[in-house]
Parts: sequence; structure tokens; C-alpha cells
Amino acid sequence: MLKYSIRRILGMIPMLLLISIVVFTLAKLMPGDSFSGEIDPTNTNPEYIKEMREKLGYNDPIHVQYFRWVSNFVQGDFGNSSRYKMPVSDLIGERIPNTIFLGFSSLLITYILAFIMGIYAGRKPYTIGDHLIGGLNYLGLAIPSFVAAVFAIYFFSFQLNIFPSNGSVDIMYSTGTLDYWLSRVHHVVLPAVVLGLLSTASYTQFLRNDIIENSRKDFVRTARAKGTRESKIYNVHILRNSIIPLVTFLGFDVVSVISGAIITETIFTYPGIGQLFIESVSTNDYPVLMTLTMMFSFLTLFGNLIADILYGVVDPRIRIE
Repeated sequence: MLKYSIRRILGMIPMLLLISIVVFTLAKLMPGDSFSGEIDPTNTNPEYIKEMREKLGYNDPIHVQYFRWVSNFVQGDFGNSSRYKMPVSDLIGERIPNTIFLGFSSLLITYILAFIMGIYAGRKPYTIGDHLIGGLNYLGLAIPSFVAAVFAIYFFSFQLNIFPSNGSVDIMYSTGTLDYWLSRVHHVVLPAVVLGLLSTASYTQFLRNDIIENSRKDFVRTARAKGTRESKIYNVHILRNSIIPLVTFLGFDVVSVISGAIITETIFTYPGIGQLFIESVSTNDYPVLMTLTMMFSFLTLFGNLIADILYGVVDPRIRIE
């Protein structure tokens, strides 16, 4: 397991190098540059623009710009945000806690509901309860996240006035107080429920279908023939094999916790990484855009590694050499 993990981590290096080339090339192909966000829009002095571009190194050859960016990136220097006028590392550091809080809250809702409904539907297939859960799942799969978010804001924020429609905390509370944390929970509930409920649909169906499939296999028939209790058959023999597909999702969920729900955060004006990514695209804030893209790429590879390792933890039959 350790050798496999080290080999996979070393294999990430050339992959990340290729990704960095693609990210840098796409940034250069996009109209404008990060300098467009740093200057005053009312300042159209050609000499000033020319001087600043020379100072920032935008007139250097492409390969020189790339190696300068990569060397600074490896050293932890991600540049300065052209919109917020602050280091990118500090800007991302301010947003990550909100995204992690939202991500883990939505994952908690997803896995709790998926396990409850998936196990029930799998143990009692083709019943009224199973059909009801299936209908709700297909409804969840059919509704886009931005539509669900808009309706949630309309009903629960504007009509019922139960949850706030934007932000992550009320500014009137001091950081670290009980009221501050209660306010954070109050603000995260609605976007977390929207994310969690929509993700629950696919998770529930995967678990339900795997339970039904595993309940028909030979090892289950053998366990029943030996007089094993039905509860033990489901909890030990069937359920343990059925959660293996969910392990794949869990690995990639590590990525979603950090990358955040871009659309949902934007609609709820929730100050996380997802909203920051959209802002960086719309304002040509390329230092932030390239840093976030590289971070998402690394987390995707890392999530893949975690999923593969968890295979061996969940199912002893799977051996990673």
C-alpha cells in the first residue's frame, strides 16, 4: 500500500507539469490579461499601459513567462490578485474555510440520506416505499442545481424568511463567539441542503441497485443456507460489498469539499472558492484563476489516489500491489 501510494504521488508530478502548460496556454489565449484588472479603467494613457506591461513582464517571450510563473508557483508565490490587490495565497486562505464548511455540511446530508434511503430501497425493492424513493431520486437528478437554489431562496428566504439568502455570517457578531458560529450554521444550511439533496439522488440509486444485485449472488445464498441471520447477511455480507461504488464518490468528494459548488456559491453569494473562481474568470484575474485551476487539478489526482486506497480498506479482496 505504501509503495503504491508513493508511486502514484510521484506519477502526479509529470501530470501536474502537463496541466500547468495547458493552464498557462489557455490563460494566454484568453482575451486580455491580468494587467487589464489592475489598471484604472479611466486611465487610457498608452505610455502608462506600455510601462506597466513591461514592468509586469508581459512583453517577455512566452517560455520565459511560463518558467517564471512555474518557479514562483513551486516556491509558494502565486502572485497578487488584480481585483482584490492582495496575495492570492491570502485571498484563497480567507475563502477556503467557508468552502470546507459548506462542503462537509452537504456531504453529511448526502451520505446520511443516501444510506438511509438506499438501504431501505435495497432491502425492500419494488415496494411502494422503493418506488417513492426512486421517484424522488429521479426528480433530484432532473432538477439543475441553479434551479433548485433559486427556488430555495424564493421560498425559504423571501417567502418564509427562515434562512438568509446570501453571505456566510452576520457582520454584527464578533469572531469566535457562540452567536458567530450559530450565524455561520444558519447561513450554510440552505446551500448545504440544496447541494446535499441533489447529490443524494445518484448515491441512493447506486447503493440501492448494488444491494439488490449482491443479494442475489451465490455467497448470500450460501449464508442463508447455513442459517445466518438475515440482519447479519445484509449488514455484513451485502452492505459491505455494496458500499464499494460509493468509495469512488468519496474520493472525488474530497475535491468537491475544497473546490466548492461553483454555481451554488455564486447564486447564494456565499464567499467561498467557487464564487472566487467565477469572479476571477469574469474580471480577468488570471493569477487567481490559474492558481485555483492548478489546485483543483491536484485535488482531482489526490482524490483519485484516496479512492484507490479506500478500495483496499473497504474490501480485503482488493489488493494494491
